Amino acid sequence: MDLNLKDKIIIVTGGASGIGEAIVRESVKEGAIPIIVNRSLDRGKKMEEAFLAEGHACLFVQADLSEKEACRKVVDETVHKFGKIDILVNNAGYNDSVGLQDGSPEQFMESIQNNIFHYYTLAHYALPYLIKSKGNIVNISSKTAITGQGHSSAYIASKAGQLGLTREWAVELLPYGIRVNAVLPAEVMTPMYRGWLNTYDDPEAKLEEITRRIPLGQRMTKPEEIAYTVLFAASDKSAHTTGQYLFPDGGYTHLDRSIGS
Repeated sequence: MDLNLKDKIIIVTGGASGIGEAIVRESVKEGAIPIIVNRSLDRGKKMEEAFLAEGHACLFVQADLSEKEACRKVVDETVHKFGKIDILVNNAGYNDSVGLQDGSPEQFMESIQNNIFHYYTLAHYALPYLIKSKGNIVNISSKTAITGQGHSSAYIASKAGQLGLTREWAVELLPYGIRVNAVLPAEVMTPMYRGWLNTYDDPEAKLEEITRRIPLGQRMTKPEEIAYTVLFAASDKSAHTTGQYLFPDGGYTHLDRSIGS
């Protein structure tokens, strides 16, 4: 299916690794022009150089998105280079395991700054251009916003907040025809996920325990499967879809996990 994304300018935060990288790579296959936003200079620059060498337009912007001016820089550099913004994919973030018992109020607020501040700030600065293009926003949240996880109060608060912003923005931006949706991954094998698995004495046994409880196919969701959902939601094939939470997770969040045992 042609998603009609050719030459669309798509900002993807955390775009040089994991789910963000998959979104960038699949967007290029659809003919879109990705803005790869990442804290890591090496990974982002290598991706940019590889795409340009293959004849694909793109832009890498290095940014620490916990800072307001870094968010403004992403928007300014995008518009300076390409003159417009069509799609904003808010994806960057990480689970820093700041819990109620094993955290502090200061750590909680720092985590909020790292995980949800830039969702609002990027959308704020990108909004005039999204209004002009009648673009749309896709927020990457997490199944943990619905299920909880334990020992992750700050991360879960951020992920749940992203869902709240999705609905709020979908309402506020109706007059401009701007759609806002959220995608909630569950168990996806990314470098960050692998790092978490490696904290266990037997990572492969833990992985087998998890996949056994994923109803559809008893397997992890692939990063590109998240990307397909994101790009479909961002395309005009989803022209009448807004304020929705999409779960490409093999039924992990909503189906009885015991059926996968």
